[in-house]
Amino acid sequence: MTTIKQEDFIQSIADAFQFISYYHPKDFIDALDEALQKEQNPAAKDAITQILVNSRMCAEGKRPICQDTGIATVFLKIGMNVQWDAQMSVQEMVNEGVRRAYTHPDNVLRASVLADPAGKRINTKDNTPAVVHTEIVAGDKVEVICAAKGGGSENKSKLAMLNPSDSIVDWVLKTVPTMGAGWCPPGILGIGIGGTPEKAMLMAKESLMGHIDIHKLQDKAKSGAELSAVEQLRLEIYEKVNALGIGAQGLGGLTTVLDVKILDYPTHAAGKPVAMIPNCAATRHVEFELDGSGPAHLQAPSLEDWPDITYSPDNGKRVNVDTLTKEEVATWKTGDVLLLNGKILTGRDAAHKRLIDMLNKGEPLPVDFNNRIIYYVGPVDPVRDEVVGPAGPTTSTRMDKFTRQMLEQTGLLGMIGKSERGADTCKAIADNQAVYLMATGGAAYLVAKAIQSSKVLAFPELGMEAIYEFEVKDMPVTVAVDSKGQSVHAIAPKQWQAKIGIIPVEA
Repeated sequence: MTTIKQEDFIQSIADAFQFISYYHPKDFIDALDEALQKEQNPAAKDAITQILVNSRMCAEGKRPICQDTGIATVFLKIGMNVQWDAQMSVQEMVNEGVRRAYTHPDNVLRASVLADPAGKRINTKDNTPAVVHTEIVAGDKVEVICAAKGGGSENKSKLAMLNPSDSIVDWVLKTVPTMGAGWCPPGILGIGIGGTPEKAMLMAKESLMGHIDIHKLQDKAKSGAELSAVEQLRLEIYEKVNALGIGAQGLGGLTTVLDVKILDYPTHAAGKPVAMIPNCAATRHVEFELDGSGPAHLQAPSLEDWPDITYSPDNGKRVNVDTLTKEEVATWKTGDVLLLNGKILTGRDAAHKRLIDMLNKGEPLPVDFNNRIIYYVGPVDPVRDEVVGPAGPTTSTRMDKFTRQMLEQTGLLGMIGKSERGADTCKAIADNQAVYLMATGGAAYLVAKAIQSSKVLAFPELGMEAIYEFEVKDMPVTVAVDSKGQSVHAIAPKQWQAKIGIIPVEA
């Protein structure tokens, strides 16, 4: 009989969520470095470099890899011989661990969890409650996996109830391009096959907790060893998804996924549930065991685990955003790297909703947007001598429904965000001779280093969703949609899909 003490369990959960906020798993670092070495598209190569450099910076500074520090997800396997020395329930203990982790004074993490999701959407302030999956198993240990799941990737989750004769590969290849780049590739696809709808989704999520081992599977195939149906499926999906040419951040390139993980379960004869969840470039999870001897010991990686690379955007064109005009913006082309200098505004979902409501009521806005650039970001709170915490871009398509009105009624000149814009938004950009710039998702700490000063201008009660003014120095961005409405995310993947030549490009 093993006794697990309440405090040991709580502290282990707290330590785990702090740990994964700033440490990538080594297998992910290795796989990303390999992708960097073989990538041929300069824009994708630049993005992967930023992600790797950011990862090392976070490990050194013990600050979050991404501004989206995720919703806490915990998988528990509790041995039937385990006894708890605790006054709290397992859910309560997990929540207390998450609370400690997310409010840690030396590394405050962004609280992203909202209560009353269909109503008032009130921030719980400490990222609780966690989502906990519990399995009772044989044994006398507690096995724990802690993962922080960000909105950009989770929001791209898919579920299909396929017919028994339908091709899973065809469904994946049809579906992945519809996910856009908001899940911050290169990452990992988790797929669950079988069971019932909710079981398939759970398996897709759980599969992502496995180690990256596609190379071992490739070697097994080359050796002539017999592969299971799932192994064959993993290899086929891995090859064909990469052949879509989506590439890092959707910029076009050779690597979109670093691995494909699959779990399956027996299912009803009349159907074939298939779920797919992507893991982003800020993949964050850790596993440990508790055996009653005390809290978990999490082994910190060595800095030598990261490749010896630096990021220097010297190929970028320096731009003064304080004197920016439509005439200058019109000279920029998709794929251009810019280094922004001057003062930019911030604002995302909640701020945009308020601004649009004010415009519709004829009320004056609290901020002048004329000829300004707005950055879609919800930064982490600063600690110590930081101006601002990690401040990477959020998924821009969430702001699409507000964009035309913002451009036409406020004089807004440009936007910075993550991933693609919709076709209607690209037309709105063209109609208003505006521009959309892309910062690299998964490089939040690196991006934040370009921010020299920060102050709240409006809606302070919204916390990280308030409107800030950032003064930036050499902030690296890429022109994603130019003033003619041409989108790199619409053009580049098809070009690279054609170059790779495995999957024909539809006219």
